[in-house]
Amino acid sequence: MTTMTMRIEGMSCGHCVKAVSKALGALPGVAVDKVEVGSATVTFDPGATPAERVRRAVEDEGYRVVGAA
Repeated sequence: MTTMTMRIEGMSCGHCVKAVSKALGALPGVAVDKVEVGSATVTFDPGATPAERVRRAVEDEGYRVVGAA
């Protein structure tokens, strides 16, 4: 399992937090640890869902991942 924290631009409210949480939680092998305005931390199985797919799930919701560690 891998833990990744993403910095996210474009989030400004509770709706944004819920949208990102839902998108990340729907991915196989991904556990959402924490989502708040401007960031998200997940633990995931890279064999089930690669890191790029995790980032893309956030971007598919209309936000921009500007950094991940």
